[in-house]
Amino acid sequence: MATIILRAADLDGYLSDSEKQELAEMDRLYGHALELMKVLDTSPNEARQTEAKDKLIQAYQQMGDRMQEFVADEERVNVYSFRTPRESHGEASRLIAKLRDPRTQASEFVYYIQRAYELLFNLAFSNPAHHQKNHLIVRTPVTVPVQNYAVHKIPDLDSALENSVMCVMLRGALLPSMIMSKEIQEYTSTGYVTPFALFRISRDDTKVEKNMEYILNLDRSYFDLDALHDRDLIFADPMNATGGSLVTIVQYLRGQGIRPRSVKFFNAISALKGSLRIARAIEGAEIYTLWMDPVLNEAAYILPGLGDAGDRINGSDTESSPRNIIQLIADYGSNISDLYRAQVRAVEETVLGRYGSAREE
Repeated sequence: MATIILRAADLDGYLSDSEKQELAEMDRLYGHALELMKVLDTSPNEARQTEAKDKLIQAYQQMGDRMQEFVADEERVNVYSFRTPRESHGEASRLIAKLRDPRTQASEFVYYIQRAYELLFNLAFSNPAHHQKNHLIVRTPVTVPVQNYAVHKIPDLDSALENSVMCVMLRGALLPSMIMSKEIQEYTSTGYVTPFALFRISRDDTKVEKNMEYILNLDRSYFDLDALHDRDLIFADPMNATGGSLVTIVQYLRGQGIRPRSVKFFNAISALKGSLRIARAIEGAEIYTLWMDPVLNEAAYILPGLGDAGDRINGSDTESSPRNIIQLIADYGSNISDLYRAQVRAVEETVLGRYGSAREE
């Protein structure tokens, strides 16, 4: 089996001593929050519960302020609530709260993921530099007294979007990638449908965060190397915990002589550590995240996190019969497949090897 492996120690080598100290301080602060969570979870005393809630609010405020201050000068790390006006923060906060809630069922979870990526798309591409407008003329259903047409002005994003390739780190990243591709299709005057590159990458979950390994399985990946050179590579994954998967893929591509024009990474939630690692390890990479969480646990999962986003979007697989990418799309059902029909077609063409040097599974 052809594999590429990246180790956690390699990732930490990109961080400065001051960044490592800040991450250690964030661990300390979150450790205090964990003690308050124990009280909330176990104490029957109402007064202690109230006191713990007040202190937990203060702890999260302190961590949030510290993270915002720490990444303020890092122009390539874009957190929605750090980059947008205060009046828009409530929408993002409520949306993330719904994604975190274990009572949020699969169909509702998908709905909130869709909303999250619409906000992230606007964060990345509503640049004031795009002053030029395109005119969109739409034929409406109204025919009295004559056939009616509406004229809408939209930002001219063609040059920013029509060089894009969606790079999918499989499983949980598939649907978010399709959502981003659909947004690109809708915001280009030509209805540009992105090509797709599909990478099978996994973490070795027998290991812990400090010695984690990231394994890129080339035999189970589908992409045309030549189609990735000098392109704008877009990665969309609900969660960025460690940054290891993205760094592994981009370093592999660069080792093959591929030089992307840009690399953008979109997450509903990103850990501070994962964002910093990517910013340091991948020259020019831009991170766009709806929410930043402070720490990772020993198993390299985000705290407070939201669980396994892939399973909450796709449902879980059994070890004996994991679904391939086509089966995964089929399980989305007609509602999702119809909404993203152009994206589904592009993914199927990639997997079935109808163009380029896409690999067969």
